[in-house]
Order: sequence, then structure tokens, then C-alpha cells
Amino acid sequence: MSMRLPDFIIGGAPRSGTTWLYHLLSLHPGIFMARPVKPEPKFFLIDEQYREGLGYYSSKWFRDCPAGKIAGEKSTNYLESPEAARRILKDLPDVKMVFIFREPAVRAYSNYLWTKMNGLETESFGRALELEEQRERTLPERLKYARPYSYFSRGLYAGLIGPYLELGRERILCLRCEDIAQRPGELAARLHRFLGVEPRPGDAGSLGVVNAATGEDEPAPEHLMSALRKRYRAHNERFYRLIGGDFEPWE
Repeated sequence: MSMRLPDFIIGGAPRSGTTWLYHLLSLHPGIFMARPVKPEPKFFLIDEQYREGLGYYSSKWFRDCPAGKIAGEKSTNYLESPEAARRILKDLPDVKMVFIFREPAVRAYSNYLWTKMNGLETESFGRALELEEQRERTLPERLKYARPYSYFSRGLYAGLIGPYLELGRERILCLRCEDIAQRPGELAARLHRFLGVEPRPGDAGSLGVVNAATGEDEPAPEHLMSALRKRYRAHNERFYRLIGGDFEPWE
């Protein structure tokens, strides 16, 4: 019997709405999402799992997929791993990839609040940004996938998406986190069409906010956000050029 493998993967970015996409797609009668949502499969990311082979991946995450449905999984940190990209291109050459991106300064602050909420952050946002490179160099092995202090670097989207573009731009959908709030039905229909299932924009209306960090309504210091946006500007422009003109710029 042939292995059941995913037709699509949601691959990032962290703190940008990947969990919302997972729950949206779980509502569609034509889609099977690998369960549970946590812990994520991370099959192509974690060496020990990958060595188990595609048969293990198939039986652990997709054996319950009914005939006639398309199958997908969400492993947010795939976006941050060139090795995961290489493995996916090798083993799933026909897979579709979905990435959702958030304005990077806002994403960085949300990541900070998430880390603080989980008891891993005691510094101010400004001090945490200053310490980022040092902390990344000394990160404990147990946190190497969570990367809780990578506030700025996780917003350098051009470098992160680059390895996946070898799949072919037509196999990659890049969405904006901001559209979850601004035009959720349109985003849902666009995602459904990309995956080849009947568009159901109404599914987006039942979800609301998913996986928010405590303090998300607490504004970040404006001078820090302004400085961050200046640091990101050139990187954002490169990102827009890489992925094409259908992605609405943040600035």
C-alpha cells in the first residue's frame, strides 16, 4: 500500500497566524490536517525523526486521512531551516507550501511577549534586542527549535524564504497575517483556491483570535518600533522582490 504523504505544508512564520490557518483548514470538509496541532510534526526539521523515514512520517501523521481528502500539516519552524527545505524538496517535490508573514517589527514584539508570557524573558524589549545575538550564540540545546530570543532575526524573511523558492514560485503561497483581521474571508478563499478545494470564506468568521500572547494589546515603545522598522526596510524590499508583486507591502 502506498504511503499517504501531505499535499501541502504550512511552514511559518512564528507569531504570524500559522495556528489560525491550521484551525481554518481543519473546518474544511475536503481537508485533513495532521493532529494534534501541538506538538507539531517537525519531521523534516528534527534529525532523529527524519532518520525514521517517510514511512514513519506517513503512519504517525497521515494514516487516518480519509480517501478523497487532501492532507496537510503545520510545522512553523520549517521556514527557519534550509536543511528542512532541502529535505522537503527531495522527498516531496510536488508539495505545496504555505507561509504567512507579519510586519516584522510587530512580529518581533509579539515574539517578545510570548517569551515573557512563558517565563523565559525578564529583560525589557529594548534590552532583549541588544542581547539577541549573544543569546543566540549561547542558546541551550533544549531551546534550539523554539529560539525564544530570536526577535529580530526571525523577521529577515527574504533569507528564510529563499531556499523554498526552488520548489517553484507557483507552488508557494505567501499570505499576510494582517489580513486575518482586515479581510479574513478573502484570505480563506485565496488559500482554499491555492490548495484546490472549494472556497469557503465563511469559515474564517467563526475563528476569532487564536494563540494570542498575553499583553498583545500592550503597545510597544514607539521609538523601538521605529528603529526596528528602519532596520527591516532593506530586508523587506528584498523580500518583496523575491516573492513577486501580489504581496501587499507593509510600508
